[in-house]
Amino acid sequence: MHALKLPAADTKPRKRLQKRPLKKKPLGKRLPIAAWVALLPMVLTVVFAYLGTMVWTARVSLSNSRTFPSGDFAGLTQYARLFNNERWLLSLQNIVIYGACFIVACMVIGLLLAIFIDQRVVAEGVLRTVFLYPYAMSFVATGLVWQWILNPELGAQAVLHKLGFAHASFDWIVDQDWVIYTIVIATVWQASGLVMALLLAGLRGIDDELWKAARIDGIPRWRVYASIVVPMLGPSLSTAFVLLFVMVVKLYDAVVAMTQGGPGTASEVPAKFIMDYLFARANIGLASAASIVLLATVLAVLAPFFYARSRAALRKEV
Repeated sequence: MHALKLPAADTKPRKRLQKRPLKKKPLGKRLPIAAWVALLPMVLTVVFAYLGTMVWTARVSLSNSRTFPSGDFAGLTQYARLFNNERWLLSLQNIVIYGACFIVACMVIGLLLAIFIDQRVVAEGVLRTVFLYPYAMSFVATGLVWQWILNPELGAQAVLHKLGFAHASFDWIVDQDWVIYTIVIATVWQASGLVMALLLAGLRGIDDELWKAARIDGIPRWRVYASIVVPMLGPSLSTAFVLLFVMVVKLYDAVVAMTQGGPGTASEVPAKFIMDYLFARANIGLASAASIVLLATVLAVLAPFFYARSRAALRKEV
């Protein structure tokens, strides 16, 4: 019998097949026509409802428009009138005081509530709901409730008098020097739950090994929060800050519901100033100028913030 001859083994090293990188198609070729059609309404909304109205408002602010928009050009006349208006200057002062108190109080209370719930307390789900529920209410409802609570004749002061504290006084809502702080109290009660929810999500994302290492090293719990945990909550804190800042700029409903801008104009805020001059006083030019100033302020605060966040994200990727 003839021996079966097997083919000799190839001892030459074979080149490994290299995978060719897939060429990414341009975005326009990857997205089907249906996707572009679905995006079209949002694109039109952004272009016309947002950018278009901003450009139109800027144009009107450079005119002498009163009840109806006019096509004349008045330069910066409306802006000069605006910053000579004592009511506008008072509204800016009030919004700065309100914004500082509101944001700091919401951040502190929200962080403390988040730390409290993060201890795996009993009925955690119920507590989360209770703390977050006020945010689901409208600012008008919140303002009306707190208007009754702070009413000197019906609310907290009246209750204290009935309990025997005859000299107790809590009439901030009718005091020109303190009325803005009553709005702070009402809106902090409403918005602190939102900050709590955001920071609690950040706390739940921290590895448990961190706490075990801190216990082994004997580091006090407060020091761990101050030096390690809070810096790690940077993204959550920044998100909360942006949301709170937007709420500050939009402040209108709570003021109208609680004080109508009073006593006098003591609780006047920019949004109420704009609405009053736009509708009640029929001065579209001045209201538009105030709107552009408010928009420029928001961009001046948030643009560097978002730029810093994007740069930090790029550094992390590198």
